[in-house]
Amino acid sequence: MVWKDPERSMITTTNPATGETIAEYEELDQAAIDRKLSRADGAYRDWRTSPIARRSDVLAKMGDLYDSRKDELARLAVTEMGKPIAQARAEVEKCARLLHHFAEAGPAMLEPETWQLSDGGRAEGRWLPQGPVLAVMPWNFPYWQVIRFLAPTILAGNAGLLKHASIVQGVAAKLEELALEAGAPEGVFQNLAISSDPVADIIADDRVIAATLTGSEGAGSAVAEQAGKNIKKVVLELGGSDPFIVMPSADLDRAVEDAVDARIQNNGQSCICGKRTIVHADIYDDFSERFIAALKDIEPGDPMSEDTRLGPLSSEGQRDTVLDQVAKAQEEGATLLFGGKKIDRPGAWMSAGLLTDVEIGSETGTDEIFGPVGQLYRAEDIDHAIRIANAIPYGLGSAAWTNDADERERFANEIEAGMTTFNAVNGSKIEAPFGGIKRSGHGRELSRFGLHEFMNLKTIVYPEG
Repeated sequence: MVWKDPERSMITTTNPATGETIAEYEELDQAAIDRKLSRADGAYRDWRTSPIARRSDVLAKMGDLYDSRKDELARLAVTEMGKPIAQARAEVEKCARLLHHFAEAGPAMLEPETWQLSDGGRAEGRWLPQGPVLAVMPWNFPYWQVIRFLAPTILAGNAGLLKHASIVQGVAAKLEELALEAGAPEGVFQNLAISSDPVADIIADDRVIAATLTGSEGAGSAVAEQAGKNIKKVVLELGGSDPFIVMPSADLDRAVEDAVDARIQNNGQSCICGKRTIVHADIYDDFSERFIAALKDIEPGDPMSEDTRLGPLSSEGQRDTVLDQVAKAQEEGATLLFGGKKIDRPGAWMSAGLLTDVEIGSETGTDEIFGPVGQLYRAEDIDHAIRIANAIPYGLGSAAWTNDADERERFANEIEAGMTTFNAVNGSKIEAPFGGIKRSGHGRELSRFGLHEFMNLKTIVYPEG
C-alpha cells in the first residue's frame, strides 16, 4: 500500500489543572509505524496458538498489577486529564476487576458450540482469533476504555494496537508497559504515539483486520468509512446525550443525589451519565428545587484532593467548546439558571451549570454537552417523558427513576438506547454487554459479546455425525 507520511511533530501533554506542560513525545514516523505493524502481525501468529490458560494468566497478572499500583496509575490520569483522584482510582480498580473477570470467566466463553443437523450430521462452531485490531481511544476514561478492548483482545489470541488520545500519552505508554510486565509477548499489545493523520492508512493495511473506536461522532464516521472501504469490521462507541428520567414513585433524595453525580462525574465528561434530566410534572417543583440547590453547592477543587467532586475539564479547548455550547443555548432561547462560566485561573476550569427552557429538537436539545452543564426538562406524563428522551439522534445509555413495575416495562422497551438503568446512575457493567444504537454507534463491548466481536465463528461440519 502507499502510505501518506505525515510531517512529524511532537505530542504535548498538559496538566489541565495548571496549564503547565508535562511532557513531549515524538510522533512515530512511517518506518516506525510499519515496524510496529509487522511486529503485531508476527506476535499474533504465535499468540493465536498459545494455550488459553496462558492468555488467562497474563490477564490475571495484569489485574494484580493494576490493583497494586492503583494509586500511581490514578495520579497519572489526574495529572494528564484532570479527573478527581477518587474517581481515577475507582477507574483503575474497575480495570483490575475486568481483567480478573476475563481471566476467570473468559475461557468458558471460548468453548465450541455444537449443533445436530437434520441430515444426521453434526456441526461445530469454534471461536478463532483473526489478527491485529486497531483501537482508537479517548481521554475521558484513559485506562478503562483501553482495558475493555485489550482484555478480550489478549484472551481471544488477537493482537492490539493503540492510538490513544494525544493528551494522555503517559497513560498510553504505561498501558503497554504493564501488559509486557504481566507477560504479554512483545508485539501482542503496542502503543502508537501518533496523531490522527496515519489512522486511515493503518486501517487500510492488510496486517490490521479490524478497528474499534470510542470517541466523537465525527471520528467514528471517519473510521467507519475507512473500514468500510477496506471491508473490515468496526465497533463504535460514540457520543450520547443520555436521559435521566424521574417519576413520582422515585426516592427523590436518592434521585437528586444521583442526578448531581451524573452531571459532574468525570467533570461532566462521560458519554453515558445523564445529561438531560427529565422530571414528571407532579414532582417537578420539589425535585428541581433540591437539584438546583445541590448542583449549586458543587465547587471545583484540586483534583488531587480526596474530597474533590469536580475538577478542571480535560483541556482549555474542551472547556471553551462547552462555553460556546452554553452561549449557543442562550441564543436559542434557553435559560442558564446559574454557573456554566469560565473560572479565571490557569488551567481548564469552569463552574457547574444548569440550562432550562431548552427547545426539543434545537441544536442544544440534540447535541451532547461534554462538560458539567446539565439540562432540566418538565414532562407532563410518561408518554411525554419518553418522547423527550428519544428526541435526539443518540442512543447510548439512559436512567429511569421509578418503583412502578408498569413504568419500568415501558422504559425498558421504549427508550431508544443500548442500555437503561433503573434507580441508579447509568454505567457499564463488566458482566453485561455495552454499546449504543442510532448515532451512538454499533457493536458491543464487555461480556461474551465483546469477546466475540473480532473473532471468527468458524463452522466445521461432520456429515457422518
